Amino acid sequence: MSIRLGILGYGNLGRGVECAIKQNPDMELAAVFTRRDPDKVSILTKTVAVCHVRDAAAWKDKIDVMILCGGSATDLPVQSPEYVKLFNIVDSFDTHAKIPSHFENVDKAAKEAGKVGIISVGWDPGMFSLNRMYTSAILPNGKDYTFWGKGVSQGHSDAIRRIEGVKNAKQYTIPVEAALEAVREGKNPELSTREKHTRECFVVLEEGADASKVEQEIKTMPNYFADYDTTVHFISEEELLRDHSGIPHGGFVLRSGKTGWEEENSHLIEYSLKLDSNPEFTSSVIIAYARAAYRFYQEGQTGCKTVFDIPPAYLSAKSGEELRAKML
Repeated sequence: MSIRLGILGYGNLGRGVECAIKQNPDMELAAVFTRRDPDKVSILTKTVAVCHVRDAAAWKDKIDVMILCGGSATDLPVQSPEYVKLFNIVDSFDTHAKIPSHFENVDKAAKEAGKVGIISVGWDPGMFSLNRMYTSAILPNGKDYTFWGKGVSQGHSDAIRRIEGVKNAKQYTIPVEAALEAVREGKNPELSTREKHTRECFVVLEEGADASKVEQEIKTMPNYFADYDTTVHFISEEELLRDHSGIPHGGFVLRSGKTGWEEENSHLIEYSLKLDSNPEFTSSVIIAYARAAYRFYQEGQTGCKTVFDIPPAYLSAKSGEELRAKML
């Protein structure tokens, strides 16, 4: 029997989930839910229904896991506790500082409804989180380092686009190579925010906009650019579409540690990602955790889970026997 999945929200992430379902034979797409007019939303799977979100409750018994593809700022804090009352869910909530409170809200609703909710699934939080946990457990005497990029930051790009006079923009987060190499060499440097990453912005101005004013507003924007060395390039819309239409990303998680009675031996663990499409890779991680949510629910488990709570075997379509024979 296929695991029946629903997609709530059909943007970049929702389309990525649809593509990932196609690559997993034990899953099928049951329906897509949107806040837009369903008649105006065209999906890739032509045989599947597109419904308005207000009709989601009618699908309660037809969907095994609902994938929530909304944003972390305003959508998921409301949607995850709401929809876990009807479905097992997976979300990609990525506001790190607010994960504990989001967990509590989803956990309470999920337990009351007898459902499973897996939150903060993706590559960071998600795969990077697992690597930070594994490496700190293996090398307790050590230091963690996380570098993001080079890649498009969708949130920072959106922040630029909200500035008066900006027509369109893309922003790249870039690791500082010297800082990354210092970690790889086992120097255990103390690095400030500015020393770890730079930001590069490609901006299309509205006609008549003041470039110097826009550049100053970008570089002094608190929580986004003020703490970083930021470069701003003003380009045409044609150049932006030609050279910056993709959504690549990636990064590195490293832990440098010591072992031995006198701490005489040094070790470095490094995990890296290089992604052509941030949302499509995130979607692929989400689909694996949807399988885990389904299996947990079949076992009678309830409540909220994170990537730390999921046994690795629950992510795979392979049986335990296959995993032991081929991957162990």
